[in-house]
Amino acid sequence: MTLHDDAVLVLKGYAPEDAAGGQAELRRVYLGHLAEHDDGMWKACGAGHVTASALVIDPSRGKVLLTLHRKLRMWLQMGGHCEPQDATLEAAALREAAEESGVTGLALLPGGPVRLDRHPIPAPCNWHLDVQYAALAPAGAAERISEESLELRWFAYEDVPGVADASVVRLLEATRARL
Repeated sequence: MTLHDDAVLVLKGYAPEDAAGGQAELRRVYLGHLAEHDDGMWKACGAGHVTASALVIDPSRGKVLLTLHRKLRMWLQMGGHCEPQDATLEAAALREAAEESGVTGLALLPGGPVRLDRHPIPAPCNWHLDVQYAALAPAGAAERISEESLELRWFAYEDVPGVADASVVRLLEATRARL
């Protein structure tokens, strides 16, 4: 099975609880994109591409780890482009979370993706079709900054709306609803 095939299966199985919140429509957009673009998983796809991310969360402390993205200068969850060695979207999200956070022993929250988020990006591509997961940090997790970040910081749940954009806030809310 290819990563493209896995993404189609994941998206077909994604049953958003907030259908009125646009998640069902985004699911259709993502599936349509993958049906039209055999290369829709890869950065080279000019029409946009599927990405994978994970919100690193420590429920025992009521905190999330965010990265101050080097290029975008925004506090975001960990995530990025799929790579050829990624067998599944889950593997891509977990790899990105571990690489960007430096945290070892992360485990994805069961139940598949937490949310979908489609956002424009600069040319030559047009869109990131982000499949968002949540990754549970082990007790006492220690972060380590990567070259993709200017800073890493743990934020209390209630502080996230003051530093991050609405997509991160929605991801945190959906993650907390699943815990």
